[in-house]
Parts: sequence; structure tokens; C-alpha cells
Amino acid sequence: MLRLPITAVTIIAVALAASACSRNRDVPTRLAPSRMTAIGVNAYLWRAAIDTVSFAPLLQADANSGVIITDWYVNPSSPGERVKLTVSILDQDLRADALRVAASRELAQGGTWVAAPVQAAPAAPKAELPALQLSEREQPVLSSVLLRPEAQR
Repeated sequence: MLRLPITAVTIIAVALAASACSRNRDVPTRLAPSRMTAIGVNAYLWRAAIDTVSFAPLLQADANSGVIITDWYVNPSSPGERVKLTVSILDQDLRADALRVAASRELAQGGTWVAAPVQAAPAAPKAELPALQLSEREQPVLSSVLLRPEAQR
């Protein structure tokens, strides 16, 4: 009677030990977030690019090649101008230089669309920050933080 429980415990112990040995510990079980992809390109860049150009109708969106092409978009506030975008995701890494955007712009002249140069819009001016009112005790602390050399930060 006592032999059956001892045999069962032994078999379970051997099975657990054997299963722990069979796992290859050199194979990564998770991808780093920068390489997270189930498609041909970085999933974060793909989603962000799709969300960003969603204002325009899409002609092509291929997640395996990482190419997004919009159709011509006419802004209702300037009907004499239209733009078309091509976004290419170049890498699986989450990096700013893994993204290339090409823009085409046309202006309506005499009933036809004529190619026009694409110009970057100037950055919106930053709102002025309110002046800080620091006590005499806080000023030296803030000055030491702001005036530290970059290498010491």
C-alpha cells in the first residue's frame, strides 16, 4: 500500500525535474518593446503613422512593407490646395530615423492642378512661462541645478 504513493511522488518529481532541464534558457522569451512586431515593421511606428495620416483617405497601407500612401486631400479651409503623403517605415526598431515621409502638393490654377513646392510650416510659438517667484533660500538651489555642466547631470 505504501509503495504506490511513493512511486507516484517519485514519478512526479522526476517529471518536474526533467521538464525544467528541457527549457532552452538562451532563447529570449520576450521581444524588447523597440522590436515588438507581428508585422514587417515596428508596430508602434505603424500605428502612430496610420493614426497621424488618418485625416486623409488611404490608397494603400501595407504593414509588411511599411508603406502608407494617402489619396489627395483637400483641406476645406483652403480648397485651392491639395496634398498627398507617402509614409515609409524603414526599420523594425523604434527610432525616429526609421520613418520617412514624402509629401506632394498641388495648387488649383485655371481649373487644373499644378505641382507646387512643399513648405514646412513654422513652429507655433511657445507660450511664455510665468515668472517663478522663488524665495531667497530656493534661488541658490535652482541656480546650482541650472548652471551645472551637462556632463554632471
